[in-house]
Amino acid sequence: EGMKEDSKARYEILVGTDSSSAYTHDDFVSAIVLHKIGKGGRYFWTRRKERKTPSLRQKIWREAWLSFELAQHLLERLSASSLLHFNLEIHVDIGENGRTKAMIDEVVGMIIGSGFAVRIKPEAYAASSVADKYT
Repeated sequence: EGMKEDSKARYEILVGTDSSSAYTHDDFVSAIVLHKIGKGGRYFWTRRKERKTPSLRQKIWREAWLSFELAQHLLERLSASSLLHFNLEIHVDIGENGRTKAMIDEVVGMIIGSGFAVRIKPEAYAASSVADKYT
């Protein structure tokens, strides 16, 4: 609804997922950040618990896939509403520093190959700051 209020404004829609692990399950939090350029923004989030993933690689892929699915759903809904004045980016919780460095090319390649813009840390704040706040 917020986008309908000012249909001439420019928006960024940022989608990112982060997770934390418990003994028996992983807790995935996906965030949608609606940024009205020059005017601030708001965010929404959702949580899902799934059986524990056996490796960091699989967990990172799951985070990226959940963000991709959510972005795809948003794109379909917004396109159907004729709300097309927005940039949609997927933020993935991987970066040049740390254990996820080796995964950058493959995860970023999958998202770009699917037609979405992508950001990694430190620019991936929808995942590494907003979603992380609730994991």
